[in-house]
Amino acid sequence: MIKPSGKKRIQLAILLGSLGLLGPFTIDTYLPSFPTIVNDFGTTASLVQISLTSCLLGLGLGQLFIGPLSDVKGRRQPLLIFITLYLLASITCALAPNIYFLIIARLVQGFAAAGGLVISRAIVRDLFSGRELTKFFTMMVLVGNLGPIVAPIAGGGILAFSNWHGVFLALAIIGAVLLITVALKLEETLPEENRVPSNLPQIMNNFGSLFKDRTFMGYALTQGFTTAGIFAYVSGIPFVYQNIYHVTPQQFSLLFGTNGLALIIGSQLVGRLADIISERTFLKIGLAISTISGAWLLVALLLKAPLFAVAIPIFFFVGSISIIGTTSFALAIETQGHIAGSASALLGLLPFVLGSLTAPLVGIAGAYTGVPMGVIIFCSSFLAFLSYFVLVRKASLGLQISNDQCSVKKPSI
Repeated sequence: MIKPSGKKRIQLAILLGSLGLLGPFTIDTYLPSFPTIVNDFGTTASLVQISLTSCLLGLGLGQLFIGPLSDVKGRRQPLLIFITLYLLASITCALAPNIYFLIIARLVQGFAAAGGLVISRAIVRDLFSGRELTKFFTMMVLVGNLGPIVAPIAGGGILAFSNWHGVFLALAIIGAVLLITVALKLEETLPEENRVPSNLPQIMNNFGSLFKDRTFMGYALTQGFTTAGIFAYVSGIPFVYQNIYHVTPQQFSLLFGTNGLALIIGSQLVGRLADIISERTFLKIGLAISTISGAWLLVALLLKAPLFAVAIPIFFFVGSISIIGTTSFALAIETQGHIAGSASALLGLLPFVLGSLTAPLVGIAGAYTGVPMGVIIFCSSFLAFLSYFVLVRKASLGLQISNDQCSVKKPSI
């Protein structure tokens, strides 16, 4: 596939961004349904949150499997297979007779949705590099960031005339539309001569080289810990807003969707100023905002502050996610073009594995306190901050010192 330009470039960004929407739509659309699912199944808030955890695990493990598969088989065919699986899994979720069946179905749904996430990012690396990669990825993220805005509002709208079963049927329709679009519009971007050998030892060796790359892992953990905090927010905020502050499902959808605007603002700042401010500088700014807003949120929750005092730091925290996610991904994958699928898979795996650990913890003290959510968000932000400055920053300084030493000429005798 020839590198697109002009109108085709925008169309490709919309298509790949829409594939990325599978993740947030799969996660966010049914959030307003949490209290209703608890009542319908006669279960607990923690078990309903585990249905989110199983989805996150599926998203993480799916990327670990699909990423290397796309390096071997190409991008298009695996993408079509997993979107089909997503459609079927969404219908299965809608027909779930109990919470345990839903948890298993959500695992499969998340696994299938991973295809859209990991392969869309690998396609970007197939076609672009350098600042062009950052700019195009930002354009794609703009489309993908509509998910956290539209998804909960759509979920609340569906609940106004239907129930949580209707939410999953809507996700099945989205899967069907994406399947048809990919089949008709998307060309293969990884030629056969650029594919990696189909053998397990080579795939494991690719992952081993990524784990040994200190700089890559620093960026990956920075993104992973930050995203773990956002999943704690996603899992806990329905109960904080609806049980503690007594907002309606529709009001919750609007509040949640407003935070999605912060995602768009953050990603667009990176895209528009990429030629002026470096990715690393943006990443440091994002980490500072994330840590400060996490601390502010924790204090507000401990003091049982009014709704606005909680909503403001959440807005800034969510905004920092798009800055950190865009820059850390671009910096991490830039030097991994030969194994972009595996690198994209690992970059996708860590956030969902860490998120699957934090999501159920926010309900550990019950459905009527937000303190665990605040603690996890602050700790995740601080760990992301440390990951960058301990791994990436030190590795960069060490490389610079080594280069400086090599450039010093030995004195003549």
